[in-house]
Amino acid sequence: MAKRARKMSGMTWMFIGLLIFFIAAAAFTAVVTPIRRTIIPTSSAPPPPRAYVGVSSFETGEGGVTFDNVEPPGGPADKAGLIGGDVITSFDGQVVHDEDEMTDLMRRTPIGKPVEVIYIRDGEPKSTTLTTVSKEDFDRLVKDFRNRPEGRGLFGFDDDDTERVPIPGTKIFGVKVNDIGQSRPADLAGVKEGDIIIEFDGTPIRTPEELSSRVIRAIPYSTVKIVLMRGAEKLEIPVKMGKQ
Repeated sequence: MAKRARKMSGMTWMFIGLLIFFIAAAAFTAVVTPIRRTIIPTSSAPPPPRAYVGVSSFETGEGGVTFDNVEPPGGPADKAGLIGGDVITSFDGQVVHDEDEMTDLMRRTPIGKPVEVIYIRDGEPKSTTLTTVSKEDFDRLVKDFRNRPEGRGLFGFDDDDTERVPIPGTKIFGVKVNDIGQSRPADLAGVKEGDIIIEFDGTPIRTPEELSSRVIRAIPYSTVKIVLMRGAEKLEIPVKMGKQ
């Protein structure tokens, strides 16, 4: 009597199906992976180094981006004549609306590139050119200033008790000093509490941070000219700096 052929169970068919699936998947991966690597090459290269211009952090301002002060001395922004309170409206030909756009531009700007900067100061549009530097050059400038043999200048005011105020009848801002140290350089020169400083040693002063920055970079025991507003009166006062 002939033997009847045994039927394969459902589990057997499932096993065979899974085996075929895994074989097909392995074959597909072997074919596709080299193609993907060719079309979309993977790279672990680090992003290009960021360029520096030498200002404090950018903030969104009215009509562009602004910053509190220029630092360090001798940096790109300092050489270009920028000061704290300037509002940058265009950088390297690109209109700037906010700090995010400015940050993105800084990432994409090559180190050592001369860049045209259009900005607003005291309500007037101006332009200048600066050349970006590397982080290494930026750090070197900071270190050189900190270690300069002359030391840091002393003016004799509480820089935590100052405020940025508008000058009536103009588009200019200045820095009001509210606490002058007794027998300190500013006091000895005749600067009074409530005076509004608009210029320090030839540099326009538009923010408290810029005033503090210009004070410490002044050479100790040198004489600098201060321009200030006392009420409606504009005064020029020579001040012999002290040393911190």
